[in-house]
Amino acid sequence: MTPPERAMTGGSNSRRRRAEERSSAAGAERSSPREAAGSMGAGPALALLLLAGSVLSATLLAPGRRAEPDLDEKRNVELKMDQALLLIHNELLGTSLTIYWKSEYCYQCTFQPLANVSHGRKPAKPSVEAVSVSTQHGSILQVNSTLEERAACRLEYKFGEFGNYSLLVRHASSGADDIACDLVVNENPVDSNLPVSIAFLVGLALVIAISILKLLLSLDDINNWISKAIASRETDRLINSELGSPSRADPLGADCQPETRRASALPHRLRCVDTFRGVALILMVFVNYGGGKYWYFKHSSWNGLTVADLVFPWFVFIMGSSIFLSMTSLLQRGCSKIKLLGKIAWRSFLLICIGIIIVNPNYCLGPLSWDKVRIPGVLQRLGVTYFVVAMLELFFWKPVPDSCTLERSCLSLRDITSSWPQWLIILILESIWLALTFFLPVPGCPTGYLGPGGIGDLGKYPHCTGGAAGYIDRLLLGDSHLYQHPSSAVLYHTEVAYDPEGVLGTINSIVMAFLGVQAGKILLYYKDQTKAILIRFAAWCCILGLISIALTKMSANEGFIPINKNLWSISYVTTLSCFAFSILLILYPVVDVKGLWTGTPFFYPGMNSILVYVGHEVFEDYFPFQWKLEDEQSHKEHLIQNIVATALWVLIAYILYKKKVFWKI
Repeated sequence: MTPPERAMTGGSNSRRRRAEERSSAAGAERSSPREAAGSMGAGPALALLLLAGSVLSATLLAPGRRAEPDLDEKRNVELKMDQALLLIHNELLGTSLTIYWKSEYCYQCTFQPLANVSHGRKPAKPSVEAVSVSTQHGSILQVNSTLEERAACRLEYKFGEFGNYSLLVRHASSGADDIACDLVVNENPVDSNLPVSIAFLVGLALVIAISILKLLLSLDDINNWISKAIASRETDRLINSELGSPSRADPLGADCQPETRRASALPHRLRCVDTFRGVALILMVFVNYGGGKYWYFKHSSWNGLTVADLVFPWFVFIMGSSIFLSMTSLLQRGCSKIKLLGKIAWRSFLLICIGIIIVNPNYCLGPLSWDKVRIPGVLQRLGVTYFVVAMLELFFWKPVPDSCTLERSCLSLRDITSSWPQWLIILILESIWLALTFFLPVPGCPTGYLGPGGIGDLGKYPHCTGGAAGYIDRLLLGDSHLYQHPSSAVLYHTEVAYDPEGVLGTINSIVMAFLGVQAGKILLYYKDQTKAILIRFAAWCCILGLISIALTKMSANEGFIPINKNLWSISYVTTLSCFAFSILLILYPVVDVKGLWTGTPFFYPGMNSILVYVGHEVFEDYFPFQWKLEDEQSHKEHLIQNIVATALWVLIAYILYKKKVFWKI
């Protein structure tokens, strides 16, 4: 071998050795083989797309709307979602009937007229009237004789969507004066919940499949193979880089050093907090887009809870946790309280302005009219809540104490005792809510009224919706600046404007955010003490759960203070806070301690919550988030559309996260 050849060979081997050394050093600084395997490719995005595609293909197999039967007796009744056809047969000669109806879900409601049926003309030819009935909840039907104005019979039944039924009213066989009412199923209804069930099962199957795949990737043999493949590719890349650019002494260091500096400058974040925020946000997007038009994905008409009632208070709760964690980080870095005060005021102002000007439901009615603009709203309440809670923490902030050194100190309640001034103010605010709610005189309404008005409470207080909460809003803001279509109008037929994000309820949203602050304090005060954190989360779950049981008497309507999202009642706050602590009790060890789950895909929208919320509101009516459906009365098609729209926002959040684009105000 000639000297030049030996020199060339020696140079190549030398480069390979240097590249291998750098590759091994870089591998030591990088993540473990398991993490490297987990970060290969666009895993979360592909999993999300696979989930959306599978859900779509599965829901296409679910039944949609069923054709109505062609009966001679049937009049033209066009059925919509959550409706069934009821044919009322009056076989009574010379006796007309009036049919009344009310929902079992409507508490103490008066019966509403459903249909008038004329008397039968011949024994074999009854008079028939066709009506549509609701299938969302059980129905109570009452048949009255028009002549005597008395209840001939009453029955309860849960109708099925697009089903066909006949109500036969005739003389009982026991006697001529007795009337019998029999309900007959002419055609079975469709299973309207089947699309949701299929979507859930497919999603669960995908989660299991992805978990098994991750488990396989975590095996040592596969990990070693992946790590060797990664190291080999890295070595080849470095050799090629050195051969192609001999003047660059350390290309890997030049590429990775700035990235390392940026990563080290970032403060430590608890992924469980961002994951929880993302869960609440994605559920909020889904229900705001319609939730497949299912009643349990809409807000409760008055008392009680649905899935839609969970998301906003959870968002408020986790906002409280973020307030404490971020404020502590800034103050420990040396940021002045005066500067933070300006940031808090500016951010609150921006949230309120975005809520009033950009995210405003009145835009769907045409150009925004200031004399009818809705003043309360979700972002408006978040802005006020954020301002009050952040100011409390700023004024009374204390440095976080060091970790426990003695076992006895670990048993203390320092996360609570250190916040006694804030707790005192919160208790005063809650006392104000209780005093105004139960003792403020409301013209024309009983003091302490918590009902929906309308046809509720036997129709005695039709214009008293929300009691003191509604009265204060109408007094301070005016009817035209409130929400004009409250959820209570669906069942209770309320006639006055009522805003679920009104003034009085904001007090309890502040209370809920402060409970979130307590969760943040537990996470920071007892950092690296998993057992202490979990014990305190469990204790808060029990305490808040017992308070809810005492206030509600474990009843939807009969308690001292029912769970009510429209009022943001204190029982609503304690119940949802109990759920929130339960979720953190699961997420913290799974996500942050054991690392069994990274929070994907909810972590990504949780990191960009304001952008996702404002974006989904502004672009709600635009393609591809919404398109013209073939059948507007199909739960299946609405569910597909809403799942696609929600998945797109998760994908957008993932792309922005990878691009390091975050919208902060």
